[in-house]
Amino acid sequence: MHSPYGMEIIENCVECRLRTSAFFCDLPVERLKEFETLKYSTLFPKGALLFVEGQAPRGVFMLCSGRAKLTTCSGEGKALITQIAEAGELMGLSATISGKPYEVTAETLAPCQVNFIRREDFLRFLTEHGVVCLRAAEYLSQSYHSTHEHVRSLGLSHSASEKMAKLLLEWGERSGKPSDKGLQLKLTLTHEEVAQIIGSSRETVTRLFGEFKNKQYIYVKGSTLIIRNKPALEALVNS
Repeated sequence: MHSPYGMEIIENCVECRLRTSAFFCDLPVERLKEFETLKYSTLFPKGALLFVEGQAPRGVFMLCSGRAKLTTCSGEGKALITQIAEAGELMGLSATISGKPYEVTAETLAPCQVNFIRREDFLRFLTEHGVVCLRAAEYLSQSYHSTHEHVRSLGLSHSASEKMAKLLLEWGERSGKPSDKGLQLKLTLTHEEVAQIIGSSRETVTRLFGEFKNKQYIYVKGSTLIIRNKPALEALVNS
């Protein structure tokens, strides 16, 4: 079935192709069938807020398709993107389990299908099934590791160019496709959003993109980005 956004709707968790050992939803079939009875599936347009930093936790959000950014803000309004959530990932898990307010704001970057499970139903699901509880613990551990690496990169990198090079290399490693010109990937974030990931300003990110293009480290046309000189970027990270 196709939605008004041109998305393919995932109606059955058991038959979902996204399920891998990296995701919470890779559960035994019987548990997945029970999961099906708890979820509320909704389609959201780009720019929709799923939950807001400081809000009391209502439950967890499973991203079935699309992408979302998780953002935290300072008292002065400066934003930092802590994660770009991809299809198959769970959002709001820590707050839902702890009962503390959501630590971040979740906003869709594209039309998304999201499965929502109310907090009371999710906690009962964890309590009744050890395998589900273990999977939640594994997912929280993975999230902690990713957050630690992000904080480490922000705190220990010596310059904005090093942070930028590291981000481009991570994108290339995760989603780059080899081509005759280099690693090709789709650039779907604005310069402002890239700045919020590396803890810099939009002006600095725009300048760095220009420098990297002039030095032929990368090639950018529209939403296509090609890493042309991976060793040069690696040299910036290791300098």
